[in-house]
Amino acid sequence: MASNGILAGLDLGTTRTVAIVAEPTEGEQLRILGVGTSATRGIKKGVVVNLERTIRSIEEAVAAAEKTAAVEIGSVTVGIAGDHVRSINSRGVIAVRNPDNEISRGDVERVIEAARAIALPGDREIIHVLPQEFTVDDQSGILDPVGMIGVRLETEVHVITGASTPIQNLLKCVRRAGLDVDDVVLGSVAGSCSVLTQDEMELGAVLVDIGGGTTDVAVFADGGLKHTAVVGVGGSNVTNDIAIGLRTPLAAAEEIKRGQASLLAIERKDEPLVVPGVNGRPERAVSREILNSIVRPRMEEILALSYREVKKTDYWDLLAAGLVLTGGGAMLDGTVALAEHLFNLPAKLGIPGGTLGYEEDLESPECATAVGLLHYAYRQAEGQRGSFGGRRILERVTGSVRRWVAEFF
Repeated sequence: MASNGILAGLDLGTTRTVAIVAEPTEGEQLRILGVGTSATRGIKKGVVVNLERTIRSIEEAVAAAEKTAAVEIGSVTVGIAGDHVRSINSRGVIAVRNPDNEISRGDVERVIEAARAIALPGDREIIHVLPQEFTVDDQSGILDPVGMIGVRLETEVHVITGASTPIQNLLKCVRRAGLDVDDVVLGSVAGSCSVLTQDEMELGAVLVDIGGGTTDVAVFADGGLKHTAVVGVGGSNVTNDIAIGLRTPLAAAEEIKRGQASLLAIERKDEPLVVPGVNGRPERAVSREILNSIVRPRMEEILALSYREVKKTDYWDLLAAGLVLTGGGAMLDGTVALAEHLFNLPAKLGIPGGTLGYEEDLESPECATAVGLLHYAYRQAEGQRGSFGGRRILERVTGSVRRWVAEFF
């Protein structure tokens, strides 16, 4: 959080870059001051492939947000994605040092450090270390052990890592656009902050964020994040399929996907759809049945791969709250019904909440990550008890990111 209390998030998606600015209110909601968007040019599947184009996309989005908010953005919380992201659950154990055996905040930090001491290849870095629960002696299921009495403290944490090179390139783009980096947050972690309730996390829920280049999957149970995965297929693949199948430009294919495509059975299968030709070629009329026959297999693939990631965990039987879909790809007509069918779980669209202002722009599944970045940053700054613990528990983890940024840049 900036010294003036302003929060800023930067969501660098494969198709769209979003900069968002907010300030806290007394009721723990965030008042949105401004939103800026730009077409992403230079990122593919969450990874920077062209530095200069990515920098321009960031500058355009930030300039638009600054103009609407009438404030200057100095630092941002950055969302990260990409199929280079991996995760693992780890355990740490320490002996309580205090003579009276009372667990201190320092003990909590030490046990988390012990849990994050995992062997990593030299080309990977830790993005998050998220505590799931603590165990004091033989008593498990503890969310905050500070002040309790015990001789041994254990913790289960979820460690999320990423390849160093893509992260370095992303941070370099942000810094060359004139911004400091407050924190780096996985997209699905950020999205969960804006669309999932504590009840859903306790009962067990799956967040599936269908972005442009990748699909992020996050599994929650017993109030904590248990599993994350990134599937290397997203909404852009659907757009490409339409462009190739109907022989139409990508821009037209995207419009057709958003406005005409459906995964549901249609009554008038032969109703014509006019499709623009490529580079001045004449328009063509195709049936909606053909369009939907192109779209459905790719969406089935995306959801089936996501299902496979969830099914291989130990938490399949603990997902009473069901499925929450976010991202632009989730807005395709019939996606919720198809997801319910494939997962055999109740499903809904995840609409970001906890904000005031810009409702028409932000009350959409594709804004879940951008809004979630603000919620995550607010919890870190204020030290509130959130889904992943308070600021003090995580500050050493996020501090390592800042030290790492300083080291490289």
